[in-house]
Amino acid sequence: MNAVSALPATRDPFARRDALDALASLDALDLLVVGDVMLDSWVWGPPRGLSREGPVPVVAVAGRSEAPGGAGNAAVAAAGLGARVRLVATVGDDQDGARLRELLNDAGVDTAAVLDDHGRRTVHKQRICSGEHLHLRIDSGDEAPPGRAAGAGISSRLFDAAARAPGLVSSSAAVLACDYGTGLFSPDLVRRLGSAARSAGRPLVVDAHEPRRWAPARPDIVTPNAAETSSLLPPDAAGPFLADRPRTVAAHAEAILNATGARVVVVTLDRDGLVVLDGEHLPLHLPAEPAPDGHTAGAGDTLAATLATAVGGGTALEPAVTLAAAAASVVVRRPGTSVCTAADLRACLGPKPPGAIGLPALAEQVHTERRRGSRIVLTNGCFDVLHRGHIAYLSAARALGDILIVGVNSDAGVRRLKGPERPVNALEDRLAVLTALTDIDHLVVFDEDTATGLITALRPDVYVKGGDYTEAMLPEAALVRAQGGQVRFVDYVPDHSTSGLLERIRGGRPPALTRRRP
Repeated sequence: MNAVSALPATRDPFARRDALDALASLDALDLLVVGDVMLDSWVWGPPRGLSREGPVPVVAVAGRSEAPGGAGNAAVAAAGLGARVRLVATVGDDQDGARLRELLNDAGVDTAAVLDDHGRRTVHKQRICSGEHLHLRIDSGDEAPPGRAAGAGISSRLFDAAARAPGLVSSSAAVLACDYGTGLFSPDLVRRLGSAARSAGRPLVVDAHEPRRWAPARPDIVTPNAAETSSLLPPDAAGPFLADRPRTVAAHAEAILNATGARVVVVTLDRDGLVVLDGEHLPLHLPAEPAPDGHTAGAGDTLAATLATAVGGGTALEPAVTLAAAAASVVVRRPGTSVCTAADLRACLGPKPPGAIGLPALAEQVHTERRRGSRIVLTNGCFDVLHRGHIAYLSAARALGDILIVGVNSDAGVRRLKGPERPVNALEDRLAVLTALTDIDHLVVFDEDTATGLITALRPDVYVKGGDYTEAMLPEAALVRAQGGQVRFVDYVPDHSTSGLLERIRGGRPPALTRRRP
């Protein structure tokens, strides 16, 4: 028996089902996020070899993206699950601070307690990438403690309770503290936040670069990563930790719990999954599916946010951890700083229809195929009543690359796009027919109205639609090009569409004859 399998992989065989059931309780839940925020920006483009000025890669910029980082990313992640999120933080009174506030507002985060710290520069992390490779990260901004006025404002919003206006800690279902070492949390603020959460009976979840600093707060849950956990281990555990991280964490559970002062420690170990320590049960190990290197930005924020939201909604520990691990597995398969929604979690944890592959597993397969030099082609559609037009279209798409992936709209998605009488064929039937087509390498089901989520996760070299579309009709086109891909349109077969076929059936008309080209 190897060291990892020596740990129990689960205690509750129904954890996945319970996790899915818990998603409904997260909608409109009040979550308070307190912490260090930053602006994340990404520059994407294909590589153009090495620069003549020096041995550095040249990236031809094809697109840019921006997202809240740190506690801002955690707040957006919780909002993506349907929670009502209030964020307490400081930003500089500069252009980056204004942009960060705008992005948070657009994501539905309440920024009334995001305070401008005059004279401060907002922390900004800029990354330059080509393909799957991160070439450079540029950090800027101030990481000193907030000024006196901003610090007083933070304290006032968190703790001061006027008549009929309680402090934010007591009026939230749970509190998430994101301490990434950029100066917000003084020892006094750490202590007072822990005391306020206990007094109000609110779970306190902490994601901190230095977990020992939070021991006086006696948090309910802390979520250290591998590097942060190594600082909690005794000196003689360094060698074993390098050799077998899950087993070493389990062997030193008591020391880790004592060092953090936490009731529960969820240790995240990237490729080795995570280990849950609670001091009452045997350590729990949840293995992870490998993810592409360089895609881990924001995964810890997402895990902590999902965990805090779940426990705030009354979810038991094991299904809450299952939800959090699934959310992290979704975002690590997407480039940039991304968000896992409730729909993403349902797709990740729910049963897969026959013939389809889950998006996280598919993203890993695509990564492997791309490293072999394969050209990835993606298309999508309802494929409700398969006809000659579909066959010609899929054959033409397959000819544009080595691997053809077909995204298939869920039944709910088809109804939104086509009307209440569609689909004619349920998802399971549509997938069974598509599975029989030799041109298709992979099928994946999606629930969104556009293929943006698939494109973000899979980064196709070619995105294909039929000739009845134009680029102006495709909201996905700009994203494909920003990621370095191509948008291609294949010939449209006239009078061969599902809608036309159904109209002929309803009207009792024979199919229209088409003249062959000479």
